Amino acid sequence: MKQLLILLSFSFIGFAAGAQTSNDGHNHDATTTPANAVKSDVLKLIQTEHNFGKVPQGKPVYFNFEVVNTSQEPLKLENVQASCGCTTPEWSHEAIAPGATSIIKVGFNAAATGPFDKFITITYAGANMKQLRISGEVWKAPEGSAPVNASVDFLKKQNL
Repeated sequence: MKQLLILLSFSFIGFAAGAQTSNDGHNHDATTTPANAVKSDVLKLIQTEHNFGKVPQGKPVYFNFEVVNTSQEPLKLENVQASCGCTTPEWSHEAIAPGATSIIKVGFNAAATGPFDKFITITYAGANMKQLRISGEVWKAPEGSAPVNASVDFLKKQNL
């Protein structure tokens, strides 16, 4: 019972401290940014996800994601990293001019069959991050050669 009372007391104190206002009379929480703060959302993603649908096992597929620099300064993508080795992002290491568009080419080559859901993390402008997502389903082609086509076999026998 004592532990519950102590936990409730600390929760109340934490809540009350979070509701305090600063000397300027405004409540500054995590969603409020000062006017002189640097705007970090300078990278616009035209599309954040792509579904490849059904893809054959062991056959690479690719999709180009477009990104736009919405700032007034050149913007460099510091890193583009996939969540696994079967996904390979390619991007320009040059800075993107203000207002310009760049491409992140994402390749996927599956070894396993079944549905997939992969994430690609873009790091830019310091510690800012955004994610891209690819998904789909990998199917396995039947093993062995195609069945014999009787009409082709007949034509071969007739020397046609």
